[in-house]
Amino acid sequence: MIRALRVARRSAVKMRTQIANQMHSLLIIAPADLRERLRTLSVNQLVDTAGGMRAGAVTTPIAATKLALKGLALRHQLLSSEIAVLDVELTRLTNDVAPALCGLTGVGTDVAGALLVAVGDNPARLRSEGSFANLCSVAPLSASSGKTSNRHRLNRGGDRLAYGALWRIVMTRLRCHQPTQEYMARRTAQGMSKREIVRCLKRYVARAVYHCLVPVGELAVAA
Repeated sequence: MIRALRVARRSAVKMRTQIANQMHSLLIIAPADLRERLRTLSVNQLVDTAGGMRAGAVTTPIAATKLALKGLALRHQLLSSEIAVLDVELTRLTNDVAPALCGLTGVGTDVAGALLVAVGDNPARLRSEGSFANLCSVAPLSASSGKTSNRHRLNRGGDRLAYGALWRIVMTRLRCHQPTQEYMARRTAQGMSKREIVRCLKRYVARAVYHCLVPVGELAVAA
């Protein structure tokens, strides 16, 4: 169910972004009076304003632009409503199937859904946290060469959506999670680069997520 709803949501989000870009493109070629009135508005303000426009008879460039903007704005609002409905259902489903995962710092509905879908597609491979790290492309591989030792890089194979979910967790924690910020400061003082520290954090987060998802994987295998 989560996989099916995520497909619909991803499509709706992509279409909504395209519509917002199209509205801004129309403003570039719009008549000067209309362009100056709308060009400083945010996306939401532009959609609300354009959705209430009255184009009238399409006999001038302004009327044609207003009609086009209004149509795009109504489509944008429809997609926003669709996304809101999908988010409610996805939040309910992810909290039902993996409450421990949803309780982790930095894990929202979209992140939890991506990780659950990855686990659902590959339940038999979750024999250890290392296998889960490989699945999510955060397992370290040795990158030592010549005089350079104790260097590692991430394995780029695996589920890229799950990798992106772990990356978002790390970025969120770096902004608002004090233990993660303290870890970053300590490792930076030890001479590690930010990229290396983020790699370590991704692996740490993968370990925490794995222990939240093990029961889910076992249930999937049993089913």
